[in-house]
Amino acid sequence: MADAAHQVDYDEFGMLADNASEVGLPFSEAPPLRRVWVDVGGGQELSAIVWGDAPPEVVLLHGGAQNSHTWDTVLLALGRPAVAIDLPGHGHSSWRADKKYWPSENAIAVARAIEALAPDAKLLVGMSLGGLTAVALAAARPDLVRRLLVVDVTPGVNGSKASQIAAFVSGPERFDSFDEILERTITYNPTRSESSLRRGVLHNATGDADGSWRWRYDRFEKAPDGTGVPDFQSLWDSVSATTMPLHLVVGSISPVVDADDVAEVRRRRPDAEVTYVEGAGHSIQGDRPLELAVILADELDR
Repeated sequence: MADAAHQVDYDEFGMLADNASEVGLPFSEAPPLRRVWVDVGGGQELSAIVWGDAPPEVVLLHGGAQNSHTWDTVLLALGRPAVAIDLPGHGHSSWRADKKYWPSENAIAVARAIEALAPDAKLLVGMSLGGLTAVALAAARPDLVRRLLVVDVTPGVNGSKASQIAAFVSGPERFDSFDEILERTITYNPTRSESSLRRGVLHNATGDADGSWRWRYDRFEKAPDGTGVPDFQSLWDSVSATTMPLHLVVGSISPVVDADDVAEVRRRRPDAEVTYVEGAGHSIQGDRPLELAVILADELDR
């Protein structure tokens, strides 16, 4: 793919050396990687990136308006076999005609992908929308979730806490140039480096023959109040229904999870572990990928 004006070339697995260099990881060659698709029924497919040749130990679900490449640096640092799934309507996965990309709908499709790709994984990791999807999945299909790690989200998220995220996602669908789409992304992600955001846009957008660019994700249905964030309160019962070890990881400077949310997690699951990552905003995997990789490794070694 290339922007007609700026010749922005894209090699899906060709930027991992840059990921590693940015955080000081040694890099000689990429691990075995492949993109796969799974038929999840209803004429829909989920796409995923399989890391390594051994049976996957961890499954990862990204946030809304992201894709499986959000985990690239974390997985380079982790060095374990893994599957990073594109949620419905995101990345290379199918779009839904009804635009219902919410946790309960996502969980049904993701369960089928896990059955096909990683039925014996030790750990399910979900961030933001992927975290709520993981909670719904863990409650409905505990046979597929041995340990659950949720990154910077709870059912207490609302329009106020996620206002910046909703503002970014609800922006223009098409941009005149790559520079324009990158500039908007930088504006809404002040904690991230320009180089990491450039990689992120290349993974999350596609260029057209006329030089314009558009996002690779579909638009969500509107919440009943007209905002981009529906009421997730019913998922608190799903938190209560989980029985596997639960670990909530929170960005110390993120507005998405507050003290009341953490208290409710602990009330629902008194045995839950809570970890704060200093200096991280909502996208901990982008702000502090090495720290998050250490947390995941610890979960996998238990």
